[in-house]
Amino acid sequence: MAVFSLVILGLILLSALADWKRTWTGLKKGLTMFINILPQFLTVMVLAAVLLYFIPESAIRTYLGERAGVQGIIMGAVIGSVTMLPGFVAYPLCAVLMKQGVSIVVLAVFVTTLMMVGIVTLPLEFKFFGRKAALLRNLFCLIGAIIVALLMGISYAWF
Repeated sequence: MAVFSLVILGLILLSALADWKRTWTGLKKGLTMFINILPQFLTVMVLAAVLLYFIPESAIRTYLGERAGVQGIIMGAVIGSVTMLPGFVAYPLCAVLMKQGVSIVVLAVFVTTLMMVGIVTLPLEFKFFGRKAALLRNLFCLIGAIIVALLMGISYAWF
């Protein structure tokens, strides 16, 4: 984290040397965006923390851990498909879940379905794209998410 912070500060310094006004404008916009996102982010993180408090770590490891197998992948895909979270909330949540013992494969399928499969938004997709296109899009995205998750599991084991 310290190296990342130093790199960011170095890049800000380089930008400031090139054009101070644009750098200052960018920093103000970034801070404004951060402040606007913060309430949503904190709300979801607090809800996730409360939920994780009530679910025993052993249950998380059993149903979503390394030994969960196909059941864990299916559960991750279903949870991701019906959940609506922005990416800036999903990734820190995945970090917490990983520390709780959730496998990389389950996290990968969760995040990928979260971003690509929309069970909750299906009625809206039906309206704009038609039933067949919406169902096919979601089906192919689900299949793609499972393939991505399996590839993540394989590549994570290598590195």
